[in-house]
Amino acid sequence: YEIHIDNNGDVKEDITFQFRFKNNLKGIPLTIGSASVPIPLVQVGAVSNLNDANLNVNETYEVKVVRGDRRKGAVSSVTKTGGSATFEKPVDNIGTKTIPDYPAYAAKHIHTVTIPGCPAGKDQGKVFVGQRQEGFAVNLGPVFDLVNAPAAVLLDPANKDAAGNSGRHIIQRANNITTMALEVHKDCLTAGSETVIGGWTTASLRQARLINGAPASGNSNAEKAGGAWTQVSRLGNPLVNELVIGLPDKDKFNASQPKDDTQFLTYVSNPTLPALLSVVLGADVAPKNLPRTDLLTTFLTGITGVNKPATPAPGEMLRLNTAIAPVQFADQNRLGVAGEVLRVGGTANLAMAKDLAGFPNGRRPKDDVTDIALVAMVGGLCAINGSNDALKLNSVPGVPSLTSKCDATALSALMAQPGPNGLPNAANIHDAVDQATVPFLATFPYLNTPNAGSATY
Repeated sequence: YEIHIDNNGDVKEDITFQFRFKNNLKGIPLTIGSASVPIPLVQVGAVSNLNDANLNVNETYEVKVVRGDRRKGAVSSVTKTGGSATFEKPVDNIGTKTIPDYPAYAAKHIHTVTIPGCPAGKDQGKVFVGQRQEGFAVNLGPVFDLVNAPAAVLLDPANKDAAGNSGRHIIQRANNITTMALEVHKDCLTAGSETVIGGWTTASLRQARLINGAPASGNSNAEKAGGAWTQVSRLGNPLVNELVIGLPDKDKFNASQPKDDTQFLTYVSNPTLPALLSVVLGADVAPKNLPRTDLLTTFLTGITGVNKPATPAPGEMLRLNTAIAPVQFADQNRLGVAGEVLRVGGTANLAMAKDLAGFPNGRRPKDDVTDIALVAMVGGLCAINGSNDALKLNSVPGVPSLTSKCDATALSALMAQPGPNGLPNAANIHDAVDQATVPFLATFPYLNTPNAGSATY
């Protein structure tokens, strides 16, 4: 698993953090009669410490830093206090009898680390890998069931958590995920005077896999894997592969790199999602400004004055301007940059903005990226760009052949119509699940304690 950082705008990785995992089987036995018999479970009793004696399987990992090309660059190890390069991962939250105090147990697996190659005094960070409560709120069922909700509900801001309140949606509060969290000083990621970094993650497998039909005892003898590391998954901006890339090219996108993203330009410049929304909602919501230079700029180069590097090349990744000050959780606008521009009454009043640190300028846990993506898809960014092209969304850096008129005239009649709050419907569209209601922690790793596998009776 890799986290890639581009710090000069050429959409190629300059720094990569590589995570490699290992399961260590202890084979704890119990004496049954005269026989010593290995137990079938991952635990033999209560668990509270690192590599607890009652754990039958202890999972560990290493973190490498690669500077330059991910496969050819210089490699060095991230180390924890004491110098070890091996980190312990907590076992999942099996239940309260096995792990009575999971928050305290998990906290022991937050490691203070030294990151080689960073400026002096800026090389300290934190790493945590382990189970967390899912923090991404999205109304998956209705969205992928041909948007099974009336347009009147999805366009009324008063209903922004209607599904959340009903309890019928597939929100992740009841689900857990494995999280890889890394806290790094910004000066460790930037280069020179460029303050904008781009980031994306990938997962890779060995190219060949051979199943052993008669494995020996142990937990690593069922298969043999070899060959080059081959990328099988990729994520930068959320929902790109799910809702933008066409079905024939989803595997192709997962195996690709941002530097080659011009091959996918048509999916962004002429997106199908707005047209599909128009069909299933029975009303025209698709903007008229084709090619969609607003989407190409937002997702492939960054927005001028927000998160565009000085000399950007087009490539899909999550961009963050490290020069924009972060905002306290309570003051964050759930709709990110677009929501803040709308809050102050347009780009002419940007001096009044308090929060330009949200998606698509990075991605914070509180940012309602599903709603923001929907707003962008139906032309919400054109509604705030204005006739003077304040956000420079009428063209795409690096792709001079693509231009459009991204202003309020690009919106469909329905999306231009004012909603109950006076804002155009394009700014109000949502999936009826409010990201702001998801619980988070106030400190690293920020994602909440995972749900226990069993309840307390």
